[in-house]
Amino acid sequence: MTIDFNKTPATFLSLIRFDYLFMSLFKKIFSSEKKETLDKGLEKSKSNFFGKLSKAVAGKSKVDDEVLDNLEEVLITSDVGVDTTLKIIDRIEGRVSRDKYLGTEELNKILREEIAGLLSETNVGEDTEFVVPKDKKPYVIMVVGVNGVGKTTTIGKLASQFKKKGLKVTLGAGDTFRAAAIDQLEVWAKRVDVPIVKQKMGSDPASVSFDTLSSAVAENADVVLIDTAGRLHNKINLMNELSKVKRVMQKVVPDAPHEVLLVLDGSTGQNAFEQAKQFTKATEVTSLAVTKLDGTAKGGVVIGISDQFQIPVKYIGVGEGIDDLQVFNKYEFVDSFFKM
Repeated sequence: MTIDFNKTPATFLSLIRFDYLFMSLFKKIFSSEKKETLDKGLEKSKSNFFGKLSKAVAGKSKVDDEVLDNLEEVLITSDVGVDTTLKIIDRIEGRVSRDKYLGTEELNKILREEIAGLLSETNVGEDTEFVVPKDKKPYVIMVVGVNGVGKTTTIGKLASQFKKKGLKVTLGAGDTFRAAAIDQLEVWAKRVDVPIVKQKMGSDPASVSFDTLSSAVAENADVVLIDTAGRLHNKINLMNELSKVKRVMQKVVPDAPHEVLLVLDGSTGQNAFEQAKQFTKATEVTSLAVTKLDGTAKGGVVIGISDQFQIPVKYIGVGEGIDDLQVFNKYEFVDSFFKM
């Protein structure tokens, strides 16, 4: 069959592209061990979602207004988010209008396609490996997020993954407001066997960042991971603090930080949206890590956050093990979420 791409509807083309990319990528690059970990990590979210979906279509053979109303409730209560839910519902309504008849048995496939298309539009989650740009050395990642989201643990796991790739890593204990944060990062540094730069509790975070980058440059490090204070104090103070850290970093590495990674706790659902709002207002967040997805039924939050903030979800946490932080790949995520 020959396809005239100038006359083919964009939605159909997006599905062709998705199917082609998904199948080729899935067959070539997803290790069975990684996939099993992701499948297991999303099990609670998937069971919760499909349990609600079954009730939403019970006794119905056709996707009608009542089914769509029920589906809207399912998506919202699965922490996909109101705005993203309305976008998904609008797309499905469009398909119902075009196709005139859609059976409820097709709903799973339709949802899978529409969510995959939505994630594709945000241009996130196409990598499969822990990599950093080779033209930035050291590549500086400033990690932000509130206390308790798994920020320091994420830094430790990232350090481990980067080191496995043969990269030289340096850690900076920039959360100087909690002694426990410095101690915890030091434990990770010893566990992964990478250097850490620290000062005593109460020291200026900007000073720690300056020392960290100076050490990293001197030691020819490839990657620098800098922890920051996990406080959602008022936006002005947060903005000023992070801006100062950036300015001081740039005295050593002029274009640092190259990445600002916001860590969010996926188990908090809608609270993760609120944290994302606050931090994106306070600083220029360039990537996201969503943690603790294995212990929650709120995995739908990844879909909503990807769509609403137009910031790449770069990593997801699907277990407590050091290797259970994964590079987020939208094709793999959708497959696991909708795997029956």
